[in-house]
Amino acid sequence: MAKYVLKRLMMAVLVLFGVVTIVFIIMRAFSSDPAASVLGQHATAESMAAWRASYGLDKPLWEQYVSYLAGLLHGDLGYSYYDHTSVAGQIMGRFPATIELAVCAILIAGVFGIALGVAAAVHKRSFWDYFSTVVSLVGVSMPVFWLGILLIILFAGSLHVLPSTGRIDPMLQPVGGTGFYLLDTLLSGDFEAFGNALAHMILPSVTLAMYSLAIICRMTRSSMLDTLDEDYVRTARAKGVRRRRVQTHHALRNAMLPVTTVIGLELGSLLGGAMLTETIFAWPGIGKLAVDAIQQSDYPVVQGVVLLIGVIYVLMNIVVDVVYAYLDPRITYTKEEG
Repeated sequence: MAKYVLKRLMMAVLVLFGVVTIVFIIMRAFSSDPAASVLGQHATAESMAAWRASYGLDKPLWEQYVSYLAGLLHGDLGYSYYDHTSVAGQIMGRFPATIELAVCAILIAGVFGIALGVAAAVHKRSFWDYFSTVVSLVGVSMPVFWLGILLIILFAGSLHVLPSTGRIDPMLQPVGGTGFYLLDTLLSGDFEAFGNALAHMILPSVTLAMYSLAIICRMTRSSMLDTLDEDYVRTARAKGVRRRRVQTHHALRNAMLPVTTVIGLELGSLLGGAMLTETIFAWPGIGKLAVDAIQQSDYPVVQGVVLLIGVIYVLMNIVVDVVYAYLDPRITYTKEEG
Protein backbone atom coordinates (compact mmCIF):
# COMPACT_ATOMS: atom_id res chain seq x y z
CA MET A 1 0.00 0.00 0.00
CA ALA A 2 2.83 2.43 0.87
CA LYS A 3 4.49 1.85 -2.50
CA TYR A 4 1.15 2.34 -4.25
CA VAL A 5 0.52 5.64 -2.46
CA LEU A 6 4.06 6.85 -3.19
CA LYS A 7 3.58 6.21 -6.91
CA ARG A 8 0.31 8.14 -6.85
CA LEU A 9 2.00 11.09 -5.12
CA MET A 10 4.81 11.16 -7.70
CA MET A 11 2.25 11.19 -10.50
CA ALA A 12 0.41 14.00 -8.68
CA VAL A 13 3.52 16.18 -8.73
CA LEU A 14 3.85 15.74 -12.50
CA VAL A 15 0.17 16.55 -13.01
CA LEU A 16 0.40 19.74 -10.95
CA PHE A 17 3.53 20.78 -12.81
CA GLY A 18 1.63 20.38 -16.07
CA VAL A 19 -1.33 22.36 -14.72
CA VAL A 20 0.90 25.23 -13.61
CA THR A 21 2.71 25.34 -16.96
CA ILE A 22 -0.42 25.22 -19.12
CA VAL A 23 -2.24 27.92 -17.13
CA PHE A 24 0.83 30.16 -17.13
CA ILE A 25 1.08 29.97 -20.93
CA ILE A 26 -2.66 30.30 -21.61
CA MET A 27 -3.07 33.38 -19.42
CA ARG A 28 -0.31 35.23 -21.26
CA ALA A 29 -1.23 34.02 -24.72
CA PHE A 30 -4.99 34.54 -24.76
CA SER A 31 -5.93 37.10 -22.08
CA SER A 32 -5.96 40.85 -22.49
CA ASP A 33 -3.14 43.12 -21.35
CA PRO A 34 -3.43 43.50 -17.55
CA ALA A 35 -1.78 46.93 -17.73
CA ALA A 36 -4.68 48.34 -19.73
CA SER A 37 -7.20 46.69 -17.39
CA VAL A 38 -5.57 48.04 -14.24
CA LEU A 39 -4.63 51.54 -15.40
CA GLY A 40 -7.72 52.17 -17.52
CA GLN A 41 -8.33 53.19 -21.11
CA HIS A 42 -6.79 56.65 -20.70
CA ALA A 43 -3.40 55.34 -19.54
CA THR A 44 -0.38 56.43 -21.57
CA ALA A 45 2.05 54.03 -23.21
CA GLU A 46 4.78 55.17 -20.81
CA SER A 47 2.70 54.50 -17.69
CA MET A 48 1.70 51.05 -18.94
CA ALA A 49 5.31 50.19 -19.74
CA ALA A 50 6.36 51.29 -16.26
CA TRP A 51 3.57 49.23 -14.71
CA ARG A 52 4.61 46.10 -16.65
CA ALA A 53 8.21 46.61 -15.57
CA SER A 54 7.18 46.87 -11.92
CA TYR A 55 5.59 43.39 -12.12
CA GLY A 56 8.25 41.85 -14.33
CA LEU A 57 5.90 41.47 -17.29
CA ASP A 58 8.42 43.13 -19.61
CA LYS A 59 10.85 40.23 -19.21
CA PRO A 60 11.01 37.26 -21.60
CA LEU A 61 8.36 34.62 -21.02
CA TRP A 62 10.83 32.01 -19.83
CA GLU A 63 12.20 34.37 -17.17
CA GLN A 64 8.69 35.08 -15.91
CA TYR A 65 8.03 31.34 -15.79
CA VAL A 66 11.20 30.55 -13.86
CA SER A 67 10.46 33.39 -11.42
CA TYR A 68 6.92 32.10 -10.89
CA LEU A 69 8.12 28.53 -10.24
CA ALA A 70 10.72 29.82 -7.79
CA GLY A 71 7.99 31.66 -5.91
CA LEU A 72 5.82 28.52 -5.80
CA LEU A 73 8.68 26.49 -4.33
CA HIS A 74 8.83 29.05 -1.49
CA GLY A 75 5.05 29.04 -1.03
CA ASP A 76 4.59 32.45 -2.67
CA LEU A 77 1.59 32.67 -5.01
CA GLY A 78 2.21 36.34 -5.74
CA TYR A 79 0.06 39.43 -5.24
CA SER A 80 -3.06 40.68 -6.99
CA TYR A 81 -2.57 43.35 -9.63
CA TYR A 82 -5.60 45.29 -8.36
CA ASP A 83 -5.54 45.48 -4.58
CA HIS A 84 -1.92 44.31 -4.07
CA THR A 85 -3.03 41.75 -1.48
CA SER A 86 -1.57 38.27 -1.18
CA VAL A 87 -3.15 35.72 -3.54
CA ALA A 88 -2.88 33.08 -0.83
CA GLY A 89 -4.73 35.40 1.58
CA GLN A 90 -7.51 36.02 -0.95
CA ILE A 91 -7.93 32.30 -1.60
CA MET A 92 -7.97 31.35 2.07
CA GLY A 93 -10.51 34.09 2.73
CA ARG A 94 -12.85 32.72 0.04
CA PHE A 95 -12.21 28.99 0.40
CA PRO A 96 -14.44 28.40 3.48
CA ALA A 97 -17.46 29.63 1.51
CA THR A 98 -16.73 27.15 -1.27
CA ILE A 99 -16.15 24.28 1.18
CA GLU A 100 -19.42 25.02 2.97
CA LEU A 101 -21.36 25.12 -0.30
CA ALA A 102 -19.69 22.00 -1.69
CA VAL A 103 -20.27 19.94 1.47
CA CYS A 104 -23.95 20.88 1.59
CA ALA A 105 -24.31 20.08 -2.11
CA ILE A 106 -22.62 16.69 -1.86
CA LEU A 107 -24.76 15.79 1.17
CA ILE A 108 -27.90 16.57 -0.82
CA ALA A 109 -26.60 14.70 -3.86
CA GLY A 110 -25.40 11.71 -1.84
CA VAL A 111 -28.47 11.23 0.34
CA PHE A 112 -31.09 11.69 -2.37
CA GLY A 113 -29.01 10.11 -5.13
CA ILE A 114 -28.35 6.90 -3.17
CA ALA A 115 -31.94 6.73 -1.92
CA LEU A 116 -33.38 7.12 -5.42
CA GLY A 117 -30.87 4.69 -6.91
CA VAL A 118 -31.62 2.01 -4.33
CA ALA A 119 -35.39 2.47 -4.72
CA ALA A 120 -35.06 2.24 -8.51
CA ALA A 121 -33.00 -0.97 -8.32
CA VAL A 122 -35.14 -2.68 -5.68
CA HIS A 123 -38.40 -1.72 -7.42
CA LYS A 124 -37.28 -2.23 -11.01
CA ARG A 125 -39.69 -1.00 -13.70
CA SER A 126 -41.86 0.66 -11.07
CA PHE A 127 -42.76 4.29 -10.46
CA TRP A 128 -39.51 4.83 -8.51
CA ASP A 129 -37.43 3.44 -11.35
CA TYR A 130 -39.03 5.72 -13.93
CA PHE A 131 -38.94 8.68 -11.53
CA SER A 132 -35.21 8.22 -10.86
CA THR A 133 -34.61 8.04 -14.61
CA VAL A 134 -36.41 11.34 -15.17
CA VAL A 135 -34.55 13.01 -12.29
CA SER A 136 -31.21 11.74 -13.63
CA LEU A 137 -31.90 12.92 -17.16
CA VAL A 138 -33.00 16.35 -15.95
CA GLY A 139 -30.02 16.68 -13.63
CA VAL A 140 -27.49 15.76 -16.31
CA SER A 141 -29.01 17.71 -19.20
CA MET A 142 -30.21 20.90 -17.47
CA PRO A 143 -27.57 23.69 -17.58
CA VAL A 144 -26.55 24.90 -14.15
CA PHE A 145 -27.02 28.58 -14.97
CA TRP A 146 -30.54 27.95 -16.27
CA LEU A 147 -31.55 25.90 -13.22
CA GLY A 148 -30.15 28.54 -10.89
CA ILE A 149 -32.03 31.34 -12.62
CA LEU A 150 -35.27 29.33 -12.56
CA LEU A 151 -34.93 28.69 -8.82
CA ILE A 152 -34.24 32.37 -8.18
CA ILE A 153 -37.28 33.43 -10.21
CA LEU A 154 -39.55 30.90 -8.48
CA PHE A 155 -38.46 30.94 -4.83
CA ALA A 156 -36.99 34.45 -4.54
CA GLY A 157 -38.88 36.42 -7.16
CA SER A 158 -42.37 34.88 -7.11
CA LEU A 159 -42.79 33.14 -3.76
CA HIS A 160 -40.40 35.37 -1.77
CA VAL A 161 -39.51 32.51 0.56
CA LEU A 162 -35.74 32.27 0.00
CA PRO A 163 -32.97 34.83 -0.59
CA SER A 164 -31.37 34.88 -4.01
CA THR A 165 -27.77 36.01 -3.42
CA GLY A 166 -25.04 36.13 -0.80
CA ARG A 167 -24.26 33.97 2.21
CA ILE A 168 -26.05 35.88 4.96
CA ASP A 169 -27.71 39.24 5.63
CA PRO A 170 -25.06 41.92 6.34
CA MET A 171 -26.51 42.75 9.76
CA LEU A 172 -26.25 39.10 10.87
CA GLN A 173 -22.79 38.33 9.53
CA PRO A 174 -20.65 36.60 12.19
CA VAL A 175 -17.43 38.29 13.20
CA GLY A 176 -14.28 36.18 13.27
CA GLY A 177 -14.61 32.46 13.74
CA THR A 178 -13.76 29.80 11.19
CA GLY A 179 -15.29 31.39 8.12
CA PHE A 180 -17.93 28.67 7.95
CA TYR A 181 -21.09 30.66 8.66
CA LEU A 182 -23.31 27.70 9.54
CA LEU A 183 -20.76 26.44 12.04
CA ASP A 184 -19.88 29.85 13.47
CA THR A 185 -23.48 30.91 14.04
CA LEU A 186 -24.39 27.54 15.54
CA LEU A 187 -21.45 27.52 17.96
CA SER A 188 -22.15 31.10 19.04
CA GLY A 189 -25.80 30.25 19.74
CA ASP A 190 -27.06 32.85 17.27
CA PHE A 191 -29.92 30.78 15.86
CA GLU A 192 -31.40 33.71 13.95
CA ALA A 193 -28.18 34.11 12.01
CA PHE A 194 -27.94 30.32 11.60
CA GLY A 195 -31.40 30.17 10.07
CA ASN A 196 -30.58 33.08 7.79
CA ALA A 197 -27.33 31.48 6.62
CA LEU A 198 -29.14 28.17 6.07
CA ALA A 199 -31.82 29.93 3.99
CA HIS A 200 -29.11 31.52 1.83
CA MET A 201 -27.52 28.09 1.37
CA ILE A 202 -30.58 26.27 -0.01
CA LEU A 203 -30.83 27.56 -3.57
CA PRO A 204 -27.13 27.47 -4.52
CA SER A 205 -26.55 24.07 -2.89
CA VAL A 206 -29.57 22.52 -4.65
CA THR A 207 -28.44 24.01 -7.96
CA LEU A 208 -24.92 22.71 -7.47
CA ALA A 209 -26.10 19.28 -6.30
CA MET A 210 -28.37 18.39 -9.23
CA TYR A 211 -25.71 17.12 -11.64
CA SER A 212 -23.91 15.11 -8.95
CA LEU A 213 -27.24 13.74 -7.71
CA ALA A 214 -28.03 12.45 -11.19
CA ILE A 215 -24.64 10.75 -11.55
CA ILE A 216 -24.80 9.17 -8.08
CA CYS A 217 -28.38 7.99 -8.66
CA ARG A 218 -27.57 6.19 -11.92
CA MET A 219 -24.38 4.68 -10.54
CA THR A 220 -26.18 3.43 -7.41
CA ARG A 221 -28.98 1.89 -9.48
CA SER A 222 -26.57 0.15 -11.86
CA SER A 223 -24.30 -1.14 -9.10
CA MET A 224 -27.25 -2.24 -6.97
CA LEU A 225 -28.81 -4.19 -9.86
CA ASP A 226 -25.53 -6.02 -10.48
CA THR A 227 -25.18 -6.85 -6.78
CA LEU A 228 -28.74 -8.12 -6.42
CA ASP A 229 -27.98 -10.75 -9.08
CA GLU A 230 -24.95 -12.12 -7.20
CA ASP A 231 -24.99 -15.67 -5.82
CA TYR A 232 -24.48 -14.63 -2.20
CA VAL A 233 -27.58 -12.42 -2.35
CA ARG A 234 -29.68 -15.29 -3.70
CA THR A 235 -28.21 -17.55 -1.02
CA ALA A 236 -29.18 -15.09 1.71
CA ARG A 237 -32.71 -14.97 0.36
CA ALA A 238 -32.86 -18.78 0.22
CA LYS A 239 -31.82 -18.95 3.87
CA GLY A 240 -34.82 -16.85 4.82
CA VAL A 241 -33.01 -13.62 5.64
CA ARG A 242 -35.41 -10.70 5.72
CA ARG A 243 -35.70 -8.84 2.46
CA ARG A 244 -34.72 -5.45 3.90
CA ARG A 245 -31.65 -6.92 5.59
CA VAL A 246 -30.58 -8.57 2.33
CA GLN A 247 -30.92 -5.25 0.52
CA THR A 248 -29.05 -3.16 3.09
CA HIS A 249 -26.47 -5.48 4.70
CA HIS A 250 -25.66 -7.68 1.73
CA ALA A 251 -26.43 -5.85 -1.50
CA LEU A 252 -26.05 -2.15 -0.64
CA ARG A 253 -22.78 -2.48 1.28
CA ASN A 254 -21.11 -4.19 -1.67
CA ALA A 255 -22.75 -1.93 -4.23
CA MET A 256 -21.35 1.17 -2.48
CA LEU A 257 -17.78 0.57 -3.67
CA PRO A 258 -18.13 2.26 -7.09
CA VAL A 259 -20.62 4.75 -5.64
CA THR A 260 -18.02 5.83 -3.05
CA THR A 261 -15.58 6.49 -5.89
CA VAL A 262 -18.11 8.66 -7.71
CA ILE A 263 -18.97 10.62 -4.55
CA GLY A 264 -15.29 11.30 -3.89
CA LEU A 265 -14.67 12.53 -7.41
CA GLU A 266 -17.82 14.66 -7.39
CA LEU A 267 -16.78 16.23 -4.09
CA GLY A 268 -13.43 17.11 -5.60
CA SER A 269 -15.22 18.68 -8.54
CA LEU A 270 -17.46 20.74 -6.25
CA LEU A 271 -14.56 21.84 -4.05
CA GLY A 272 -12.73 22.90 -7.18
CA GLY A 273 -15.03 25.86 -7.38
CA ALA A 274 -18.49 25.94 -8.92
CA MET A 275 -17.90 29.04 -11.02
CA LEU A 276 -21.33 29.28 -12.62
CA THR A 277 -23.23 28.61 -9.40
CA GLU A 278 -21.16 31.04 -7.36
CA THR A 279 -21.47 33.71 -10.03
CA ILE A 280 -25.26 33.36 -10.36
CA PHE A 281 -25.86 33.51 -6.61
CA ALA A 282 -23.07 36.03 -5.87
CA TRP A 283 -21.54 33.43 -3.57
CA PRO A 284 -18.14 34.72 -2.42
CA GLY A 285 -16.14 31.53 -3.03
CA ILE A 286 -13.07 30.71 -5.09
CA GLY A 287 -15.19 30.12 -8.19
CA LYS A 288 -16.47 33.70 -8.11
CA LEU A 289 -12.93 34.89 -7.33
CA ALA A 290 -11.62 33.09 -10.42
CA VAL A 291 -14.31 34.54 -12.69
CA ASP A 292 -13.60 38.08 -11.50
CA ALA A 293 -9.85 37.57 -11.89
CA ILE A 294 -10.22 36.22 -15.44
CA GLN A 295 -12.30 39.24 -16.44
CA GLN A 296 -9.64 41.53 -14.99
CA SER A 297 -6.65 39.58 -16.43
CA ASP A 298 -5.30 39.24 -12.90
CA TYR A 299 -2.68 36.59 -13.68
CA PRO A 300 -1.52 35.76 -10.13
CA VAL A 301 -5.05 35.24 -8.80
CA VAL A 302 -6.12 33.04 -11.72
CA GLN A 303 -2.95 30.96 -11.47
CA GLY A 304 -3.37 30.57 -7.72
CA VAL A 305 -7.01 29.48 -7.96
CA VAL A 306 -6.33 27.01 -10.78
CA LEU A 307 -3.39 25.57 -8.84
CA LEU A 308 -5.63 25.08 -5.80
CA ILE A 309 -8.28 23.40 -7.97
CA GLY A 310 -5.61 21.12 -9.41
CA VAL A 311 -4.37 20.20 -5.93
CA ILE A 312 -7.93 19.42 -4.82
CA TYR A 313 -8.61 17.20 -7.82
CA VAL A 314 -5.33 15.35 -7.41
CA LEU A 315 -5.75 14.82 -3.67
CA MET A 316 -9.35 13.64 -4.02
CA ASN A 317 -8.28 11.17 -6.73
CA ILE A 318 -5.53 9.85 -4.47
CA VAL A 319 -7.91 9.53 -1.52
CA VAL A 320 -10.47 7.72 -3.67
CA ASP A 321 -7.82 5.37 -5.07
CA VAL A 322 -6.47 4.58 -1.61
CA VAL A 323 -9.94 3.94 -0.18
CA TYR A 324 -10.79 1.79 -3.17
CA ALA A 325 -7.55 -0.17 -2.80
CA TYR A 326 -8.19 -0.60 0.91
CA LEU A 327 -11.69 -1.93 0.31
CA ASP A 328 -10.52 -4.17 -2.53
CA PRO A 329 -6.79 -5.11 -2.15
CA ARG A 330 -6.83 -6.82 -5.55
CA ILE A 331 -6.62 -3.36 -7.15
CA THR A 332 -3.23 -2.68 -5.55
CA TYR A 333 -1.81 -5.99 -6.69
CA THR A 334 -3.10 -5.51 -10.22
CA LYS A 335 -1.59 -2.05 -10.53
CA GLU A 336 1.73 -3.26 -9.08
CA GLU A 337 1.89 -6.08 -11.61
CA GLY A 338 1.05 -3.65 -14.41
